[in-house]
Amino acid sequence: MRVYIPSTIPRLDAACHSGEFGPAPQLAYAVTPALREWFATADDEELEYAAMAQAARASVGLLAADPDAARRRVVVACEVSAVPPADGTVQLGDARLELHVVVPWSAVAAAHLDSKDAVEVIAKAAELWDVAQGDTANPAHEDAVFALDSCEGEDLLWYATQEIPDFLAAEGPHGGHRA
Repeated sequence: MRVYIPSTIPRLDAACHSGEFGPAPQLAYAVTPALREWFATADDEELEYAAMAQAARASVGLLAADPDAARRRVVVACEVSAVPPADGTVQLGDARLELHVVVPWSAVAAAHLDSKDAVEVIAKAAELWDVAQGDTANPAHEDAVFALDSCEGEDLLWYATQEIPDFLAAEGPHGGHRA
């Protein structure tokens, strides 16, 4: 199953050098039954894109928690066995699942990253992440959600597995420029 792991450049660098993504359990996104039901008329490609978009949004949350990471979303596409959560927390349209395994680097199919041109948009969203996740009665909530939604207008660039080490070497462990 293709899963999308939200990440950051420092986390990608660590996984590349250690040979694995972990520790388990870890959050990932995939075409789940809930996502398939929500987008009943979508084809497989559209469903994969929707799962990757949810992982990209989760990457903003990781950036918010890591002030030293470059403000560029990272989504790592992997081929692993995965099962959606069975605890009743899945909502219609949710691509979220929990991986109960460490993902070996050999399972990585590609990485998707923002270009440097997206840094300002992503930085603003990361700055307002907590407000966007918080109380909807907060007057700043709507602006924070707008900032987070604005990230979706930024395309993620595709990197083949063999290109990732060269990318990381060129960018450094924190991904180059910050906003």
